[in-house]
Amino acid sequence: MSAKVIWLFVFVAVYWAYCIFWGVKSARMAKTASDYFISGRQLSVWVFVLAATATSFSGWTFMGHPGLIYRDGFQYAYASFYTITIPFTGVLFLKRQWMLGKRFGYVTPGEMLSDYFQGDMIRILVVAVALLFSIPYLGVQLGASGFLFNVLTDDMIPKNVGMWVLSVVVFIYVASGGLRAVAYVDTVQCLLLAFGIVAIGMIAYGELGGFGAFNERLAALGQTDIGKWGMTPDGYNAYLAIPGVIQFTAGLGKETPVGGLWTGIMCLTYMFALMGIQSAPAFTMWTFSNKSTKPFAPQQVWASSFGIGLILFFFTAAQGMGAHFLGATPGATEAGIAVSGVLPDLSANKQGGLVPHYINLVGDTAPWFVGILAVCALAAMQSTGAAYMSTAGAMLTRDLYKRFINPTANHATQKLWGRGCVAFIVVSALLVATYSADALVLLGGLAVAFGFQMWPSLAAVTWFPWITRQGASWGLLVGLIAVIFTEKFGATIAGTVGIDLPWGRWPWTIHSAGWGMLFNLAVCLPISAMTQSKEALDHRMKYHNFLREHTSLSAAKLKPAAWIITLVWLMFGIGPGAVIGNDIFGAPDAGVDGWTFGIPSIWAWQILWWGLGIFMMWFLAYKMEMSTLPEKEVEALVEDIGDTVTE
Repeated sequence: MSAKVIWLFVFVAVYWAYCIFWGVKSARMAKTASDYFISGRQLSVWVFVLAATATSFSGWTFMGHPGLIYRDGFQYAYASFYTITIPFTGVLFLKRQWMLGKRFGYVTPGEMLSDYFQGDMIRILVVAVALLFSIPYLGVQLGASGFLFNVLTDDMIPKNVGMWVLSVVVFIYVASGGLRAVAYVDTVQCLLLAFGIVAIGMIAYGELGGFGAFNERLAALGQTDIGKWGMTPDGYNAYLAIPGVIQFTAGLGKETPVGGLWTGIMCLTYMFALMGIQSAPAFTMWTFSNKSTKPFAPQQVWASSFGIGLILFFFTAAQGMGAHFLGATPGATEAGIAVSGVLPDLSANKQGGLVPHYINLVGDTAPWFVGILAVCALAAMQSTGAAYMSTAGAMLTRDLYKRFINPTANHATQKLWGRGCVAFIVVSALLVATYSADALVLLGGLAVAFGFQMWPSLAAVTWFPWITRQGASWGLLVGLIAVIFTEKFGATIAGTVGIDLPWGRWPWTIHSAGWGMLFNLAVCLPISAMTQSKEALDHRMKYHNFLREHTSLSAAKLKPAAWIITLVWLMFGIGPGAVIGNDIFGAPDAGVDGWTFGIPSIWAWQILWWGLGIFMMWFLAYKMEMSTLPEKEVEALVEDIGDTVTE
């Protein structure tokens, strides 16, 4: 056994001990169902800031994101703006959801929405979204952890064996301690995630010869047609430019986009999908678990938009684009623009192994560091999975078992069922990942787009009382169906019954989240207009009058500025206007001397709009008071729903 593998096992054992410690400690502290499911609404400021950040930016950020930057270039790197668009959802909804949860004693989003809309259809749909989000998302994370250990142990541990063993510890601390255990483990996982990405980025910069040498290689790349997508319609290397505003193709699998997939409209709608992370049902429960709204603004503005953004735009970009010059792209090596051949050939969709191969580069000189970086990757992958295990288990227990089967279930029974539901979710994810990896990939593509379909329902309960139960429920259902049939999963379903969908995946380079929301609103709005009822509206206004009483904006005169700032940022930062960034600071093939800032124009544009995005988030969260403390203290009308039942 090599020194690298020994150090790997040592650091993983230490990490596991920490996880199990918090599982046991939190189990002892969980006296009631709300203690177990939402930490008794007692999470402190910095625990939430770190835990919510870890949950938002998972193993995908650590493992998958650099690989896709390598595969598709800077046109895909616009996805790094999810450091802003994910918490943007939080700015809109978290504060108001927290106030409703505190006021009316809600534990799950299903309880909140069914109470607000006076119906159980929305409750069942929310549970369905939670399961469709959590099982495939968790399966992808656990599968990636098994793959990581397979690579780092030089095939000593098979992927599936590693995946199952690593999952046991996650199950132990999540099932035993509930959301409190998840939160306290996530605090360390967030720090490990950030440290690991920076460290691997530094490895990449070191192998490339530094920042300046990296830019020289990018300049040389810009003068070639090397790459998966070749040249854009404007004649630029597709690694250094987006291919236009939109492409009216039939969709992937039907026609191949010219110059790449990541058009301006694709980047925008893909960001819509990632907004689904903080609108997913799990994040509502994270919201309910806080003492106050105090941690929301620092998490959204500083931890996420600034901190993770800084890491992704500088260090993840180097990991992905730098790989071309380190042997991962044979074309670059043959053209004489590579620096070395320390990485294996990762073309032909092998980009998933990029990060483990970077970690292996220090295996001979610093085997102990491989162990640390492996734990960083493992922590990143488990951070999100653990949160979705805990919250989905809670929703199955509270919204199905307690609502329909045993309404008088006491605390002990609820906790027991919660642990059983966590086991069901973990085993389901592992079975799919083990025996149907193709299905897992198909389902994984649906997860975040499903979460985004919750927007109209959340907007109804927090902002717009005129959206009715019928509109929100049927809109959500139709939106979910539209997502399915603009993804590979829908084409597979149709194919099993002999139907060939004519539009393929992501038609017109619009992500399935965008298509889902288009159909969602097309159903929600007219049905809401046709199903207005004074009695139902009076009931909904009880919630909105409470919110208005506690959140009257002292900065109301700034509303027009807030709208303008947000729409401009969405249009030019991550939307169709981003095409300007291709060459505004110098053409991609102009070379270092021809680039205004000495880096490719598209990279400079992304950094510029990242900075403007931080300002937008600060303006909304702090200046517009959308994530600050309520003006009046929120008094609870009831204790947590169901917690009045004695043992």
